[in-house]
Amino acid sequence: MPRVSEVRSPAEPTSAEQRERYRRILRAAARHGAEKGLERVQMHDVARDAGVAIATLYRYFPSKTHLFTALMRSQVDRLATLEIRREDGETPEEAIARLLVRAGRELLESPLLTHAMMQSNNATVAQSPTSAVTDAFSELLLSAGGIEEPTSYDLRVLRLLEEAWYGIVMTAINRGQDEAALASDTELVCRLLLSGRESAGA
Repeated sequence: MPRVSEVRSPAEPTSAEQRERYRRILRAAARHGAEKGLERVQMHDVARDAGVAIATLYRYFPSKTHLFTALMRSQVDRLATLEIRREDGETPEEAIARLLVRAGRELLESPLLTHAMMQSNNATVAQSPTSAVTDAFSELLLSAGGIEEPTSYDLRVLRLLEEAWYGIVMTAINRGQDEAALASDTELVCRLLLSGRESAGA
């Protein structure tokens, strides 16, 4: 498992110009990650293709782990902009399953990049009690399921659901499973964990 750099915290872009450089870096990282996987990505190549100095890249992303964790966060943020909400007659578990199936299908399209993002995020979670990706993902699931006042039980179940879904996606990639298998497993784990949520959390 890759280690998270402990030298310093990543800088945050503040100006419009900095944010554009940040986005260019993420786009370049996504291309390289999709082609090569985490281990073979070189930071110098990412900086070159993003059109930034290597020092600029390292200011925002002290390591590849920081870089691909940030890329995963950007993917979660992009899903949030889709405003996926519960449809009429749809249960919370059905709405959340629909979101996760859609996200899983997109991840299957780029196996090496998915490996890079999830491996990096797991390393980040292992070394920190909190994770920006996990927090954003939980908020996304709550929004999709229309859960406006989550209980501590709800948050616990969503954490378990996130972990189970990551496993489903990685298994699908490693075994070369198709979208139908991923969708079926995702829907099943959502039913198992979320059905009866209100009575269980009472």
